[in-house]
Formats: sequence, structure tokens, C-alpha cells
Amino acid sequence: MRDDPRLPSSPGFWRSPLRGPRFTSVLGLVLLAGITVLFVTGLVSYAAYNPGLSPVNDKTPDKGILGFYLFAWPTNPHWLYRLNQGVHVTLGITLIPVLLAKLWSVIPRLFALPPARSLAHALERISLLLLVGGALFEFVTGVLNVQLDYVFPGSFYPLHFYGAWVFFAAFLAHVLLKMPLALRNLRHLREERDDLVPPRPAEPTVSRRGALWFVGGGSLLLFATTVGQNFDGLPRRTALLAPHGGGDPGSGPNGFQINKTAAYAGIDTAETGEDAWRLVVTGPAGTVRLSRAQLAGLPLHSSALPIACVEGWSTSDQWWRGVRLRDLAALVGYDADDPPDVFVESLQRRGAFRSAALRANQVADPRSLLALYVNGEELSPDHGYPARIIVPAAPGVLNTKWVARMTFGDL
Repeated sequence: MRDDPRLPSSPGFWRSPLRGPRFTSVLGLVLLAGITVLFVTGLVSYAAYNPGLSPVNDKTPDKGILGFYLFAWPTNPHWLYRLNQGVHVTLGITLIPVLLAKLWSVIPRLFALPPARSLAHALERISLLLLVGGALFEFVTGVLNVQLDYVFPGSFYPLHFYGAWVFFAAFLAHVLLKMPLALRNLRHLREERDDLVPPRPAEPTVSRRGALWFVGGGSLLLFATTVGQNFDGLPRRTALLAPHGGGDPGSGPNGFQINKTAAYAGIDTAETGEDAWRLVVTGPAGTVRLSRAQLAGLPLHSSALPIACVEGWSTSDQWWRGVRLRDLAALVGYDADDPPDVFVESLQRRGAFRSAALRANQVADPRSLLALYVNGEELSPDHGYPARIIVPAAPGVLNTKWVARMTFGDL
């Protein structure tokens, strides 16, 4: 069966003259750099949720030692999460042609017989199975999440998180095994023969250099149709493969991207009206209930901050105006210069982040607001009217909209 050219287990079945160790090595080194950046920015993105702060933020409660890197997420620079997540998503999409070309270049090895020639070879094959399966799983779930298509079973966060660790462990093992060979293949002017070089190659229709240019062109096209999600104006309209939010934001001061609309979140206008809505603030001095008019009568401050979402899109800085979170902490018995954590609850009826926790350093930042206005006008219902959280460098889901209750204290 191994020598039957009609079967994929036969070397004669794979006849493309493009396959070879140098072609595979070039693609492998590109993926080595790119996937390392993806892994690091993915961990940084996860840390931005402060999952060690409170169970409401942590979607992976059984992570154990995999959470060793977690730290108090900073508020400076205010565009930190915007940059990190923009790089993570844009680079991930850009690498798709390289990943597919790399898998195509080594596909004969997936069908090679016998399955294991030795214990070392068996371990290598198992690591290869985890590597290929992990890569496809991470890229597919990542792309689906970016497109807001939650068709996979379970929550995206634990699936992508644990999948990333499995994939990167296999990736690291593969790099350690193959890096010396890859570097040797790139240094040699004449290519070594190995099991990737077909014994009876077909006539070439394109050179290997041309194939690499084709892969690079595909990556460049994906980059050009994704990167604009982080810029306003014409570049945003070029982001054809990136999400543009959950609805049309319209024009005017509130005319910037949104993910969850008020209708999607189940917000009833009857409960956000001036007569019905009250913000409940709780602390050691008791509970305070404030109407929107009373909030507007408190000292107001302004901050220029973006909204940045895990899907990779972000807005430019918007001009927010409202009450500082640390001033609200002072209303219920805390020192405004040394406030505690805060647990924020929304009127939102459904969704993973209808409540969220913020660390004390986020509450203490003078730019962190319970915003009532944006760009000189009241918040629109889709942007969180009657009040929403806005915190520098925080993921969009932690900037809770339609705030109903705030509980200050150590979490």
C-alpha cells in the first residue's frame, strides 16, 4: 500500500515540484515569529480582563498554574489594549495564507507509513497531530469570534485560552525539533532531498519563489482588508473582513462603533427614563440612590478615550464627560485618593459581561468615569444611556453600559 501511487501514503501520490525542505522552512520561520507574537498578545489580552480579580471576570476558573502571568492591568498608556488587540487580530488573519501553505507543504508526512518507526518518531507524530489540530482550532475559533459568529460549543474565552496552551506547547516542541534542520535548509544553496521532495515531480507551473510571492500577496490582501478596523474614515470602510460593530451607529456625536445594541441587550426605555432609573451606589457608609439629574449635578470631568473590543476593532478617542469613579467611591465612605475595587452591574438582561469588576488602580485613575455624555451630547441608548463606565486601556466589555448598580469594596 505504501508504494501504490494511487494512495496518499505513497510518496508518488504527491507530485508537486514546489514541495521541499527550503520552501517549508521559509514558511515555518515566518510562522515562528508570527505565532510567538500571537501567543504573547493573546496572553496579554486575557490578562487585561483581570481574571484574578473576581469570578465575574474569570471565564477559566480552573486554569491553575496557567494563570501565573496575571497582574494588575495598568491604565497607561490609555491605548494599550487597543494596540494589543489590534495587533493580535490583524496579525492572526494575516497569517492564515502562511499557515495554509505550511500545512499544504507538509501534508505528505501526515499520511506517511508506518505511523511510528520508533518511540521518538511516535512522539513527534503525536506532537504534529496536536500542532495541526491546535492551529486549525485556534485560527478557526479566532476568526469566528472576530466575525461575531459564536457557532462553537461553549464560551469562546475558555475554548481559545486552553486551546492556545495546547497548541503553543506542541508548537514549541516542534520548533525545538525542527529549528536546526530549518536553518540548515535555508543556508544551503542546493536543497537536501527528504520525504517532502517528490520522487517523480510533475512539470512546474510556477516557481517556488512565485509560490512564496503568491502566499505573501494573500497575506497582504487580508492585512489590507482587516487593519482599517482600527481607524476612522476611509480606512475603516476598507476593513471588509473585520467586524464593524453590532449595528449602524448613525452620524453625529454618537456615530461611532458599537457591538451590543440596546435592543440586543433587552434594555427597556421605560426603565431608563428620568423617573424610573436610579444608580445604586454601595459602600461602607451605606447605599446612595442617584437620579441622572443628581449625577449631572455632581462635579463632572472629561476624558478622551477609545473603545477597544476583543474582536480587534476600536474607535478613535471619543470625548467622554461624567463623574469620576473615585468620586463615587468617596460618596459611600472611601478616600477618593485610595479607592477600592468596584463591582458594576448593568440593566442588560443577557450576556457574559452584564456585570464586571474593576481593580482599585482603574477606579483611582482620574480619567475613569461613569460617563453621561459623549462628544458634547447625551449618550445614545446604544452607547449606554443613561450612564456607562469608561476606563483607560480596559477591554470594551469591561466598560459596562446601562449601569444600574455599583458596589465598592475589596473583591
